[in-house]
Amino acid sequence: MNDRTSRSLVDNATIEMLAPAKLNLYLRITGLRNNGYHEIVSVFVPVALYDTLRIRKRERGLEVHCRGRELPGGEGNLVHRTASRFFENTGINEGAEIRLTKTIPVSSGLGGGSSDAAATLLGLNELWGEPLTAMQLKDIALSIGADVPFFLLRKPALARGIGEILSPIEGLPSFWYAIVSPHIMVSTAWAYSRVKLELTKNDNLNIINCLGKADSNIPDILSNDLEKVTFGKYPFLRSIKTSLIELGALGSLMSGSGPSIFGLFNSEKKAQEAGKVLASDMRGDVFVVKALT
Repeated sequence: MNDRTSRSLVDNATIEMLAPAKLNLYLRITGLRNNGYHEIVSVFVPVALYDTLRIRKRERGLEVHCRGRELPGGEGNLVHRTASRFFENTGINEGAEIRLTKTIPVSSGLGGGSSDAAATLLGLNELWGEPLTAMQLKDIALSIGADVPFFLLRKPALARGIGEILSPIEGLPSFWYAIVSPHIMVSTAWAYSRVKLELTKNDNLNIINCLGKADSNIPDILSNDLEKVTFGKYPFLRSIKTSLIELGALGSLMSGSGPSIFGLFNSEKKAQEAGKVLASDMRGDVFVVKALT
């Protein structure tokens, strides 16, 4: 994804932003900080599944409207809180109307809320002539959520720390993904709180060393410490993972804290064929998308 494809300036007062979903190809939880945040090593990959935000300047006040998925309004909405942070940090004494069209399922492990927050920051900053630097945007993003800085970057990355230390991954093989997102919501905080840290493995250096190499076998690195937690509460998710493998996926994994399960395919045709079968099973929303590199 690049700036030309992720945003469109409608006029001097209006901008439209695409907010992509992400998948975790790898997620290890390596520690717990005193402030309650978990330290991780993860591989984030953005994919061509988008929410859309239309942001328009107004003289005063902040309004956020949402359609497509049920979300709280007003200050309970993450986009509203993010826009408020932008105006607080810039001192701009104006307002905005933001219309969010949700396609990415809520609390699905696909990062939709974090992506919407990042798109809000980028869109507002562009509309007002970029009063905030890239570092200032990242600081605000991190104050909103650990995944938000990744969506400012919008390219495959190795994430460390609590997710804010990002190293872009060049040359990552581009796959097609079939994603099944069951109609349940999983709390990220709940999932992380139930991880047994002593059960995680310290094999992160091997993963880091192989990323981006021409001969790297990405399906071999698929691993997620949160799978055991979420699968324990929702055992039926295992059957989705099994189905993806049976339908020809090179590998399959739960993304983030779930419940979304994805399969990697080396062609659009195979991914679309699998998607049709999975959609007929009525086990959730099904998306067939390509990685953004």
